[in-house]
Amino acid sequence: MTAETPTSADIDLIQRIIPHRYPFLLVDKVRDIVPFKSAVGIKNVTMNEPHFQGHFPGVPIMPGVTIIEAMAQASAVMVGVSADLADKKFLVYFMAIDGAKFRRKVGPGDVLELHVEVIRGKPGGKVWKFRGRAEVEGDLACEAEFTAMMDLTG
Repeated sequence: MTAETPTSADIDLIQRIIPHRYPFLLVDKVRDIVPFKSAVGIKNVTMNEPHFQGHFPGVPIMPGVTIIEAMAQASAVMVGVSADLADKKFLVYFMAIDGAKFRRKVGPGDVLELHVEVIRGKPGGKVWKFRGRAEVEGDLACEAEFTAMMDLTG
């Protein structure tokens, strides 16, 4: 972290931090980054996403596991921005997902706000725990705590 640590990440910076690409890149922007503490990810949900072909035909609903994955990606970007990990070989692996609850359907046209915060973790540490809340227009869609291993391989 430097005095010039960004407080947001556009799609270019996101792709320089995490390796995910279409169709599994699930965050379009990360804003309000407080280094090593919290951030808000943005996912613009569109009908073009491949999971809507089968989940469910005629009633497109974003799978809950992809919402949790989007929260995890927003968390990884927050840590990556905070630790200046752009253009490094940075991978993140789920270790646990706890207390996941789904409260609202998410579908095409929704803008998913992914509010993530660090529960446990420190700069340079490998194991981090986060709390996430996914909202659409202020309505809670999903919440969970998740633990991840941050692996800087290069």
